Amino acid sequence: MSERLDAVRLARSRRASGERGERLAAAYLESLGWTVLATRVRVARDEIDVLALEPGPPAWVVVVEVRTRSSGRYGSPEESVDRRKVARLYRAAAGLRAIGVLPDGRALPAHPWRVDLVAVDDAPSIGPRAGGPAIRHLRALEPR
Repeated sequence: MSERLDAVRLARSRRASGERGERLAAAYLESLGWTVLATRVRVARDEIDVLALEPGPPAWVVVVEVRTRSSGRYGSPEESVDRRKVARLYRAAAGLRAIGVLPDGRALPAHPWRVDLVAVDDAPSIGPRAGGPAIRHLRALEPR
C-alpha cells in the first residue's frame, strides 16, 4: 500500500512541477510581447503545451514544448526532448492546422509555424539564476 501511495505522490508532484513550468513559460513568452493563444491543446494523441503568437515581422505561430526539471539528477530539460518528441510536436502542429481553429473556436492565425522549446530549470545550482527558476528558450527545433 505504501508503494502505491508513494507512486501517487510522485505523479502529483511531477504534474504540479510541469504545470508550474508551463505557467512560467507562458509568462516568459508574454514578457517578450508574445500572445498566448492556448495552453494544453489536445490534438489526437498529442498535446501542445503552449500555442503562442510571436509578433513580427514576420509573425509566427509557435508550438511551444515546455520541459521542467526540479534537479539535475536526470539531466537538463533540453536533454529530455528527443527526435521522436519533436516529430510528435510537428504532427500535432499539422493536425491543428488541418482543423483550422483553436479549442475556443477562434480561427488560427494565418502565419508561418514553427516548434520551440522552453526549458525551465526549477533549481539550478550554479550561475546567475542559482536557486531558480532559470528559463532557456530554444527556437526552431528541427525534425530529424
